Amino acid sequence: MNRKLLNIDIQNFITSNIDKEIAQLSLQKNPFPEINWIEIVNQVSAKAKAKYKLPTWFKTKDILYPSKISIEQTSSEEAASYKSTLVTGENLIDLTGGFGIDTYYFSKKIKTLFHCEIDTELSEIAKHNFEKLNIQNISCLQGDSHIILKNLNQKFSWIYIDPSRRNEAKGKVFMLKDCLPNVPELLDSYFNYSKNILIKTAPILDITAGLAELKNVKSIHVVAIENEVKELLWLLSKNYIGEISIQTVNIAKKEVSKFEFVLNNSKAIPSFSLPKKYLYEPNSAIMKSGGFDQVSSFFNLDKVHIHSHLYTSDSLIDFPGRIFKIENYLQYNKANMKQHMENHKINITIRNFPDSVETIRKRWKIKEGGNSYCFFSTDMNNDKIVLICTKIK
Repeated sequence: MNRKLLNIDIQNFITSNIDKEIAQLSLQKNPFPEINWIEIVNQVSAKAKAKYKLPTWFKTKDILYPSKISIEQTSSEEAASYKSTLVTGENLIDLTGGFGIDTYYFSKKIKTLFHCEIDTELSEIAKHNFEKLNIQNISCLQGDSHIILKNLNQKFSWIYIDPSRRNEAKGKVFMLKDCLPNVPELLDSYFNYSKNILIKTAPILDITAGLAELKNVKSIHVVAIENEVKELLWLLSKNYIGEISIQTVNIAKKEVSKFEFVLNNSKAIPSFSLPKKYLYEPNSAIMKSGGFDQVSSFFNLDKVHIHSHLYTSDSLIDFPGRIFKIENYLQYNKANMKQHMENHKINITIRNFPDSVETIRKRWKIKEGGNSYCFFSTDMNNDKIVLICTKIK
């Protein structure tokens, strides 16, 4: 960690240049020749990334940043804040501390915390920033977290792990066993130190595949920010065998939408119908969760088709996703497309439909945008359909 970057003139320069193009800034002459120009440019780039993702860090004086990639891969403050609601107790050890966003938010709920980070510089940066953020209940420990666990040799209320999907030998990986640390392989040893384990994984991990690699899973949280799934959270409890709760949350500026169901609940029996007056599209967290039958059962909505994941009703209800009023319901054919769609300006969504949005736009000369929303899908009779809608929510 280069403390020379904390020079007041350099800090002012970093802050005043966060809106500049990094490629253009990189070509500029270094006004501080005593420091590597790449280091300064990296601070500008990383701080610019933090402006909206990490506003607490951005607003705090004398924060140091790691590489831009570390900023991109770290949790947002919204996601970290949600995570902190899942833990309670006396102490927690974060085995993959990184930049420390999650540890910081855990520190608001837990009395004593340990931030483990194998990268020496990143560990130093996190420690420095915790001091600047006036956080006093986090101990930063540099080194291999598994060795640190053994050396501490104590019980924790929680263990938190965010395995890296970048493996030096295999590159970018998608199975938990190929991540670092190898959680499936080390799980039994982790349970020697805590009865409760919280694991964060990227949304690309398939839930079924994750369940095949893990055990004692009590609940899975699918976390979306502004309708984009950012992470999966796996809560494991030692010796737990029972129903697995799936909890979806979409954190938006205006509201937080939640939907919860029990995995493989045989009582969730969907109903089907042709499109009615209103159309409902679940948010991305629900779509990732796979709880499509549960949505139909819980909200008393009919599915348009078993694989379309669109829902319909005659009466308007509150719903965790987009809501539309169906203005026109067409069979997908040349005559209907020429009459109602060709050369129009329309927002297009496809669900269980053979053609891509790009293909549809090109074939029927449909421009993007406007106030009309069209869903190209398949109905319960397996007919290809077009639903022309106006957006309610």
